Amino acid sequence: MITIDGDKVVVSDIDGRREEHHIGTPEAFSILSRLWLRAGWDTKYVYSFTWMGRPIIQLPEDMVRLQEVIHLTKPDVIIETGVAHGGSLIFSASLCKAMDKGRVIGIDIEIRPHNRKAIESHPLFPFITLIEGSSVDLAVVAEVKAQVKNGERVIIFLDSCHSKEHVAAELKAYAPLVSVGSYIVAMDGIMEQVVGASRTQPDWTWNNPKQAALEFVAANKDFIIEEPPFAFNEGSITERVTYWPSAFIKRVR
Repeated sequence: MITIDGDKVVVSDIDGRREEHHIGTPEAFSILSRLWLRAGWDTKYVYSFTWMGRPIIQLPEDMVRLQEVIHLTKPDVIIETGVAHGGSLIFSASLCKAMDKGRVIGIDIEIRPHNRKAIESHPLFPFITLIEGSSVDLAVVAEVKAQVKNGERVIIFLDSCHSKEHVAAELKAYAPLVSVGSYIVAMDGIMEQVVGASRTQPDWTWNNPKQAALEFVAANKDFIIEEPPFAFNEGSITERVTYWPSAFIKRVR
């Protein structure tokens, strides 16, 4: 049980063990953040945000941290699997325009007509290429690779089907495109943490992107899981509040 008693966060269990943390400590922040993430999952909090008019369905902190990574790596090409309403594509395209560098390739097994129309009519669409088809279909992978020129710097975001098998297949297919020092980001590993909540399945304890990422780096020594450093931090918190634990897979050679 977790209670807030004045300026203390108190954690106790059925065996009588008890922990107290001042509310202003990183430990208390971590406990309350985990509760907040679970409450946000149950209430579909991430379904309440847009980016320049398009639903984005992402945790705002994740997107701000991702912006830091995009600015750090300055990619020529941003490859995203999973299009949905197109908010994430518009987000990436807006950064490309702001940096005066880069373009976006968005892949989805089905781009619904109303979403395609909205994306294609958006002022930032000139920065975006849409590819419809399974992200792991060999023809789709080949089409993506054909659009990346030799020497271009590439970062990749995986946000389509989140099963371990599918993410593992995406990692195998697209990791060779990732530039040294850049990342392939396996999103939504929070699935492991919310098992038992609404809209979850029991096998999410292992059937999730985080497990695919961990197994991938164990088998591929050119990659590591590495948290990008905070670009600025004058506080005491050093860990992200995130839907994407163990998501940043960095190519090191």
